[in-house]
Amino acid sequence: MKKYQIYALIATTSFLVSCSKLDLNPLSQGSNETWNSTAEEINISLNGLYKPVFWPADEHSWTDDFTYREMLSPVTGATINGQDLFVKERWVNAYKCIARANNILTSVERASGLLTAEQINAFIAEARFIRACQYAMLLTHYGNIIYTEKVLEIEEAKEVQQADPAMVLQKIYEDFDFAAANLKSSYGAGELKRATAGAALAMKARTALYMGDWQVARDASKACIELGIYTLHPNYEELFLSRTKNSPETIFGFPRSVALQVTLGGLQDYVPRNAGGYGAMVPTWDLLSAFTCIDGLPIDQSSLYNPREPFENRDPRCTATIVEFNTPHVGFIYEPHPDTLKVKRVSDNQLVENRDNRAVAQFASYTGLLWKKGVDDDWLKNSWQAEPDKIIIRYADVLLMYAEAKTELGEIDQSVTDAINQVRARAYAPVNAYPAVTATTQGELRQIIRNERRMEFAFEGLRYMDLIRWRLAEKVLNTPIYGMLDPAILREKVITPGLWFFPQVAPIDEDGIADFSAMAAAGLIKQIVVRKFDASKQYLWPIPTSEVLTSGLKQNPNY
Repeated sequence: MKKYQIYALIATTSFLVSCSKLDLNPLSQGSNETWNSTAEEINISLNGLYKPVFWPADEHSWTDDFTYREMLSPVTGATINGQDLFVKERWVNAYKCIARANNILTSVERASGLLTAEQINAFIAEARFIRACQYAMLLTHYGNIIYTEKVLEIEEAKEVQQADPAMVLQKIYEDFDFAAANLKSSYGAGELKRATAGAALAMKARTALYMGDWQVARDASKACIELGIYTLHPNYEELFLSRTKNSPETIFGFPRSVALQVTLGGLQDYVPRNAGGYGAMVPTWDLLSAFTCIDGLPIDQSSLYNPREPFENRDPRCTATIVEFNTPHVGFIYEPHPDTLKVKRVSDNQLVENRDNRAVAQFASYTGLLWKKGVDDDWLKNSWQAEPDKIIIRYADVLLMYAEAKTELGEIDQSVTDAINQVRARAYAPVNAYPAVTATTQGELRQIIRNERRMEFAFEGLRYMDLIRWRLAEKVLNTPIYGMLDPAILREKVITPGLWFFPQVAPIDEDGIADFSAMAAAGLIKQIVVRKFDASKQYLWPIPTSEVLTSGLKQNPNY
C-alpha cells in the first residue's frame, strides 16, 4: 500500500497547510507539527473528513433492481478486476480519509491545554467514528485489508501487511463504542450537524449485520432505538425530495446545496425523455414484481394482482419508487404504451409527442419503467443538479436491522414484528389499514424482512450488500434482464390480444425473486441482456492491482 499511503500523507499535509487561519502561525506555515492545536483547527480538520468523495454509495447497477439498456456493470457482467476505477478509488479514498483521521488522533492532544477533557474526547470520538466507517466499508467489500491506527512514515508504509479480518472488525467496534459514548446525541439549532452517538450505534449495527454478527447487530440497533431520538418521516415519498431537509428519520447524512455546488448530479439518465432526460437508467421488472400487494401477499399469491394493471393494489412504496403509468411525472403524463403517440404536458394540458414511447423514440426505457423515488421538478433545474439530503443511514434501516438480527438469532418476539410493522405502517400512511406482519417462524420472517428491505430501500444503495451478505448474488445476478418486445412485435403479441402490460403473472420464489422464463419462452417478452456473477470470487472485491504489484499485498482468491 505504500504508494497510496504516501499519497494520503501528502494529501493530508496539503489540506492542513491550505484550509485555515492559525492563531500562532501564518497560513503559509501550517504544518503537521503545529496543526490541530486549537478547537478551530481540529474542527477544520474534521470537516475535511466529510467530503462526498469519502462517502460513496454502492451502485444500483450492481444489483437486480436496475438496468441501463443493454449495458452491464463490471459486477453484473462478472468482469470486475483490480484495475476497475471504482475498485481503486474506493480503496485510495478510504485510506486517505483514514490517514487524515489518524493524523487528528495523533495530534489532537496539542490542544489539551485549551480544551476540557470532554471536548478532547468528543473530537477524538468523531475522528474514530469516521475511521470506523471507512474501515467498515473496506472490510465488507475487500475483506483482506490493511489496518493502522497511526500516520505511517514512508518506510513504515512499505512494510504494512494485511490484517486479520476478525481483528479489524473488533477494532471497528471499539471505535464505534468510543464514539457512541462520547459524541453528542443531537445538535441544536444553528449548530453544524455531524456525527452523533446514534450514528455510531447505527453504523456499528450495519457493520455487524454485513458481517453476520447478529448479537452485535441486535444490541447496537436496540441501543439506537432506545435513544428515543429518531422517528420515521411521516410521508415516505416526500422523505427523498430536495425540499425535505434534515428529516428526523435521518440518523447520519449530509446536506447538499446547489448554491455551494455540493449536489446530486448525473440526473438526466433517470428523467423521462419528454422532460428532457434520457430515460435510460431504469428499474427492472424484477424490482416491480417484488412489491407485494396491499394484502401483504406476493403477486403470484394475491387475488388482488392484475398483470394488466401492475400498479393497482400494490404496496404504496411501489408507486413511490416507480412511475405509475398514465400519471403525471415531472411535467408530463407518463405512458409507455406503444400506441400512445402523444401525451399531455401538465403545464398547459397540450398534447405533445410522446418520446417516452419506444414507437417514437428507440432508446426510451427498455422495461417501460422509470424511477420516481426522489425525482421531482427540482431535477430539471440548475443544469441538472439537485440538492436532496444525502442519507447514509436512516431509522427505518435500524428497525429492520433489529428485526433481522433478532430473527436470525431465533429470538422471535413481539418486538420483531413491531419493528417491521412500524416501517410498513408508515409506508401506508395516512391510511390506517395496512397488512400487519403476524408471522412467528424464522423462515417466514426471514422472507418478509428481506423483501421488506427491498421495497423500503430501493434506489438507496443498500441492495448490493444485501445480495452479498445473503449469498443471493450468484442466484439473481446470473439471470437475464427482460424488457418489452420491439413495438411492432409488441403490438402483435401483447397489445392486440389484450395482454398489456404483463402477459402473465410471474411466479415469485421463496427468496422473493420473479421468474419471467415462461413469458420469454412464449415469445411475449424480450431478453435484453444476461447478467453474470462469479461466486468463486465476487463476494469480495479484488485488491487494487497496483497495490498488489507495488506493495506485495495478497490478492483475493481467483482474481
